[in-house]
Amino acid sequence: MNGFPSRRAVLLAGIAAALSAPAGSAWSQAYPSKPITLIVPWPAGGSTDRHLRTLAEIASKDLGQQIVVENKPGGGGTLGPGTMALTAKPDGYTISQFPMGLLRVPHMQKVPWNPINAFSFIIGVSGYTFGLTVRADSPYKTFNEYIEAARKQPGQINYGSTGVGSSPHLLMEEVSTNAKVQLTHVPFKGNADLQQALLGGHVMAQSDATGWDKFVDSGQMRLLVTFGEKRTKRWPEVPTAKDLGYNVVSSSPYGLVGPKGMDPAVIKTLHDAFKKAMDDPRHIALLDQLNQDAWYRTGDEYRQWAIDTFAKDKALIERLGLAAK
Repeated sequence: MNGFPSRRAVLLAGIAAALSAPAGSAWSQAYPSKPITLIVPWPAGGSTDRHLRTLAEIASKDLGQQIVVENKPGGGGTLGPGTMALTAKPDGYTISQFPMGLLRVPHMQKVPWNPINAFSFIIGVSGYTFGLTVRADSPYKTFNEYIEAARKQPGQINYGSTGVGSSPHLLMEEVSTNAKVQLTHVPFKGNADLQQALLGGHVMAQSDATGWDKFVDSGQMRLLVTFGEKRTKRWPEVPTAKDLGYNVVSSSPYGLVGPKGMDPAVIKTLHDAFKKAMDDPRHIALLDQLNQDAWYRTGDEYRQWAIDTFAKDKALIERLGLAAK
C-alpha cells in the first residue's frame, strides 16, 4: 500500500458527499447557475430597450447572475418572443418581453405559436405613454392640423410606427377611423430606425412610445398629442387624443414571459427578483423619465389579463378591417 486512498475510495466518498449535500448547493445546480438571456424584440436605443436594460441590470444583482439583453426586432415585436416560444428550452435561461402585438398579430395573420399557451407568464411590469411627433420644422403645429391635412389630401399624409399590429399602428388606425380620414402607414422595425427616418424627413410623423422624449425636449421634434387617460406630467401642455374628441386611449401594458412549461419555482425566482428591481429607486426614476407607470401583475394575473385582452382585441382588429381573411 502506498498510503494514499484508492481511486475507487475517492470516487465513493465523492458520491456520498454529493448525496448528502443540502439542496441549493453548487452540486444541485441551484437556479440560476449561468447568465440569463432577456430578449427585447425592438432595436437597441428605444424606450423599451432603455427600460428593460436597466431593470435587468438591477434584477441581476439579486439573482447573482448577469442578465444579457438580446435585441431581436421584427414582426411588430413578435419575432423575438415568437422564436423563443418555438425554440428555447423552458429552463429559465431565455425570457422575453411580451408586447401587445403578440395578442393582436394572430388575429391579423397565421402565426406558428399560440399567444397564451406558448408562454409561461412571469410578471407584469409597465405600460407606455404613446404620442405622435413631427419634426420641429413641420407645417403641422397641432394634431388637428395634421388630421385636417389628411382630410384635404386623402392617402397623402403619412406616419411611421414600430410595425404592423403594434399599438402605435393600431391607435392611429383607430384615430383615422374615428376622424374619417385616410392616413398612410409606414412600418419600421423599432423606435431607433423610426426616429432616424423622421429626423431625416423620410416620414411626416411618427406614432410611438416615449423614445422621442429627448428629441422633443431638445427642440428637434414637436409633440402634437399623447394617448393616455390624462395629460403627461412631463408635457402637460400637450393634449390627449381624448381631450381632442378622438376617443382613443392606449397604454399597452407589457411584462416578461418564458417558453411554456417552465418550473413554477424558477418562475417564482424570476418574479421575485424582477419585483424587487421594480421597487428599486433607480427603476422608479427611469419610469418617471420615460413617463411610464408601473403595471405590476403576478404571473397568474398577467396570464389572465392576456387571455381577456386577446379576446377583446379580436373585436378591435375586426372593426378596423385588419382581421385575417
